[in-house]
Amino acid sequence: MKKLYVGGLPYSTKEQSLADAFAKAGEVVSAVIIMDKMTGRSKGFGFVEMATDEGAKAAIEMWNGKDFEGRKLTVNEARPKEERPARY
Repeated sequence: MKKLYVGGLPYSTKEQSLADAFAKAGEVVSAVIIMDKMTGRSKGFGFVEMATDEGAKAAIEMWNGKDFEGRKLTVNEARPKEERPARY
């Protein structure tokens, strides 16, 4: 499984339409759009988990720099979440 970062999403994008778009490149395990905890609005980015490395590669080629619902996407392999200092 490969996790992809997807940036530049329109704020109106729903997780299902994101999953459907990436399914054209291969099997999608999950698609999550990151929401702002305070406003409940999309932050304009998310993560798509592809079942195979080949599917992930195809999805990057298919969507990186391409138009999706009127905005240009940035798609690349997700980096592991960095440890952030605790906020009090």
